[in-house]
Amino acid sequence: MKIISINKRQNLPKYKQIILSVEMSIAEKRLKRGDKLPSVNKISLEFGISRDTVLLAYDELKKRGIIYAILGKGYYVKSEDFSFEQRIFLLFDELNAFKEDLYNSFMETINRNAQIDIFFHYFNPEVFKKLVHDNNGNYSKYIIMPTNLVNTASIIKTLPPEDVFILDQTNNELKNYPSVHQNHAKDTFNALESGKDKIKKYKKLILIFSSYKQPVGMREGFIAFCDKHSFYYDIISNFDTNEIQMGDLYIIPDDRHLVNVIEQAKKQKMNIGKDLGIISYNDTPLKKVVGDGITTISTDFKEMGRILAELIINQRKEQIENKSSLIIRSSL
Repeated sequence: MKIISINKRQNLPKYKQIILSVEMSIAEKRLKRGDKLPSVNKISLEFGISRDTVLLAYDELKKRGIIYAILGKGYYVKSEDFSFEQRIFLLFDELNAFKEDLYNSFMETINRNAQIDIFFHYFNPEVFKKLVHDNNGNYSKYIIMPTNLVNTASIIKTLPPEDVFILDQTNNELKNYPSVHQNHAKDTFNALESGKDKIKKYKKLILIFSSYKQPVGMREGFIAFCDKHSFYYDIISNFDTNEIQMGDLYIIPDDRHLVNVIEQAKKQKMNIGKDLGIISYNDTPLKKVVGDGITTISTDFKEMGRILAELIINQRKEQIENKSSLIIRSSL
């Protein structure tokens, strides 16, 4: 059972890494009152650091009443009852209504002495890389939303592996990390399958899909559904001044495209749910009322936040799929 962990590539000073390691070990019940800590010489030799660095860390822990020393024997855990403040690094792609629901649910469930710092990479690989690099070693837990960005696995692997949690999207390169994620291919297929009886009245299914932001699984699930049932379909990357044809069904992951389709339907004096259909992604309160209700494919983001917090609180290392469903309203 490893007690001390030091990463020389981290920005956090090595003595603080030792302090954090001991605090984490006690908080996670890997160390209990009366347990002996690794000796100063052992840590010094194992990590190639000076004895003074180790002594500085142990002296700080002694001052705080967490450990005590017995002359000639070593250092021992004195107290498990101390205020351990988890510092959690939370990296989102962007802020929107459903991410806010996820965040609020996470904060409500964590309900403990934790400092949560939230950052956004806005689908920019360089921003993603810089934020991870600059904050490596400064936190006890790292929650990462990698989205479709390339090379995220190699960047994430520079972080302490036991402290990383993947959120919303995962892949084979990240399969060893605990995660709460969506299976977008399966969820999209199953959601469309559940609404097949309503979908079959449309002449053409159109997915507005941007590989820059949207999970590739959405596209895969859409194609699999259309191929299985021999639906005529198209995939477009944008919707600006497109003319809507009678009998089109639009499947729209991005809310900006949703607004464009609704505006265009109004210009053409078309009735949503009769002349054309709309299926959006990610449910929000506004979609319940816009146009008498927009049908959505959505996961429960509040549940996602709750499960994520429970994984961290209970030190569970699991990969959990947060399932989606089709919420049918008048736009379909």
